[in-house]
Amino acid sequence: MRKLLVYLKPYRKETVLAPLFKMLEAGFELFVPLVMAAIIDRGIGSGAAGAPGGDTAFVLRMGGLLAALGVIGLICSVTAQYYAAKAAVGFATELRHSLFSHIQGLSYTEIDTLGTSTMITRMTSDVNQLQNGVNMVLRLFLRSPFIVFGAMIMAFTIDVKAALIFVVTIPLLAVVVFGIMLITMPLYKKVQAGLDKVLGATRENLTGARVIRAFNKEQEETEKFEQRNSALAHMQLYVGKLSALTNPVTYVIVNVATIVLLYTGAVRVDEGTITRGQVVALVNYMSQILVELVKLANLIITVTKAFACAHRVQGVFEIRSSMAWAETPRSGGDSPAAYAVEFDHVHLRYAGSCQDALSDIDFRVPRGRTMGIIGGTGSGKTSLVNMIPRFYDATQGCVRIDGRDVREYTMEELRNKVRVVPQKAVLFQGTVRDNMRWGCPDATDEEIWRALEIAQARDFVEQKEGGLDFRITQAGKNLSGGQRQRLTIARALVGMPEIVILDDSASALDYATDAALRQALARMDGGAAVFIVSQRTSSIRQADQILVLDDGEAVDIGTHDELLARCGVYQEIYYSQYPKEDIEGGTA
Repeated sequence: MRKLLVYLKPYRKETVLAPLFKMLEAGFELFVPLVMAAIIDRGIGSGAAGAPGGDTAFVLRMGGLLAALGVIGLICSVTAQYYAAKAAVGFATELRHSLFSHIQGLSYTEIDTLGTSTMITRMTSDVNQLQNGVNMVLRLFLRSPFIVFGAMIMAFTIDVKAALIFVVTIPLLAVVVFGIMLITMPLYKKVQAGLDKVLGATRENLTGARVIRAFNKEQEETEKFEQRNSALAHMQLYVGKLSALTNPVTYVIVNVATIVLLYTGAVRVDEGTITRGQVVALVNYMSQILVELVKLANLIITVTKAFACAHRVQGVFEIRSSMAWAETPRSGGDSPAAYAVEFDHVHLRYAGSCQDALSDIDFRVPRGRTMGIIGGTGSGKTSLVNMIPRFYDATQGCVRIDGRDVREYTMEELRNKVRVVPQKAVLFQGTVRDNMRWGCPDATDEEIWRALEIAQARDFVEQKEGGLDFRITQAGKNLSGGQRQRLTIARALVGMPEIVILDDSASALDYATDAALRQALARMDGGAAVFIVSQRTSSIRQADQILVLDDGEAVDIGTHDELLARCGVYQEIYYSQYPKEDIEGGTA
């Protein structure tokens, strides 16, 4: 938690003023019982005997003083609430921004390890709990102890013997409150972990809703969710019951102390040692202690949750990216190299895996050439192309772009050279123009239309209302799958990058559109090296070279005709899509 408090530094003034105004409010509140005692003793009665003959003018003056104390206390309280809220909201904003930036800086390896639902929980629920904790601490952390000990001191100024009851009561209450806190703190961590599981199940079911319905698994998934949700509810109820013990136990202790105080006060009044007004003041101080300890108990519950969430958020900050990027670009730029991309005996092993996902991959792609990559499911096609933009680092060997190891580039340099179109077409809420400018913020409309034309998306964009100003909804839900894929391809082509990777990104396109796209890519200006990952042999057969992968190894590399003549794996894939009788009959 202490490490996260650095995000409160911009709000130093607020973190000082909020507790200060709360302390002022508490100070005024401590004088109220004394004023009431004076009204009873001097305004209503006279002395310990309580003889008749009240002083109305004195009662009115003291009543005005009580009203003034109340108004001043209210102003101090509202001011403190304002500064506490400002500091807490600002703290949460700074923390959330920093956490988001940190997550963005993690490599695919760390993101895969953390999991999406876990990161969402850290960014939302955990940060909100921390915000509530900061708000409550600034308001009550000093005020409540100040009232408790201040009331005890004021009680000693009235009568030492009666005040000894406070000395016994307060430590007993502290034992109860802090004992429950120590028991519940680790349990709140388990509650947040259970929330992670529920959010993970929710996300999985919402993103896979169509698949669940297609297989008629609604009832089964509902039951699984209910199990996870019930486990979370049971844990929350258990912790809640323990936390709920705080209020009744403290009420019992304080009420017993109040009974003892009234008895002791009655005896002392009968002896003439103290007045009736002073007994009322002592009872008021005991009531103040009760109220503040209840607040303190709630504060401790909130702080306990906040500490549990702080450990979880800090855990994300402590995860460091396994990739170290160059900080400054190399002076003088890159001299033209013979090959756009080189894989030099590359191996890749994912974190936590016991075997390589890719083994001894060695090939080179000249500028302006097209490389097709094909292989069975799980053969490592996506893993291979993900190493070009350095989403993952090679375990052994080296990946080079323009003759330089990708690890020597700054992130901006590398990502400006390489554009990736992933398997899943992802668009963002905004206009078509906004989405097209993701990789090239200064792109002109002419450049955007050119990219749309190459991606075979110009026709349908022109038909949309507004053209480039057509509004795309979240995740592109107002477009078809093929339209989304074509727009993501166009987005990668804006600015004409040096390397374009199409990772099975034309799967939703019909054969005619796919063929037109490949022809347009081949005619593209700028001499870009194009990588096409596909399960369709028709999508890569015109490539200058085709790399065939099988179980993470490069089986063969060559043109379509060469591979069809000599590569068994390629033959198997090709003939599974084009039966020999169809080829011999001339229908392929």
